[in-house]
Amino acid sequence: MHRLILSLALLLAACATAPSDAVFRSAGAPIWSAAAFAPAQIAGRWQQVAAYQAASPGTCNGGAVEFRPANGGLMVEGVLCLNGSARKVSGLAQPTGPGRLAVPGQEDWWILWVDSGYRTLAIGTQSGGFGFVLDRGAAAPDRLAAAREVFDFNGYSAGAFRAF
Repeated sequence: MHRLILSLALLLAACATAPSDAVFRSAGAPIWSAAAFAPAQIAGRWQQVAAYQAASPGTCNGGAVEFRPANGGLMVEGVLCLNGSARKVSGLAQPTGPGRLAVPGQEDWWILWVDSGYRTLAIGTQSGGFGFVLDRGAAAPDRLAAAREVFDFNGYSAGAFRAF
């Protein structure tokens, strides 16, 4: 009986997937954040409409976050699909520089692009460990294409971009 339990435990462990250390951005590529980004303009609810993820299908298809003004930054609350896995995002996001936010439990978010009406955000990281697009509703094809071009410009791999 003990051998059966041990065998089942080993079988389950073999089926588990290890956390991905995927990088979607060329290490030597320059990266720029949106210097004119105004954090107060993103207050409200956002839908995740695209993200970078490895070739195999992930376990999630988008997420949502809400930003609320707070002393020292923005409170952020929600769940995002980062490299195919749902990740909770919660806490005070604090500006660390032009177009950059320190988000609890995550690498700093770089706001790579925001459209002039603050309807679409392209957010990445310096390491390229993740990148995603948020929209106030359904992403218009032209804004989604613009976000993808901004990621390309900042060294992200075009083949790993997935619209939800």
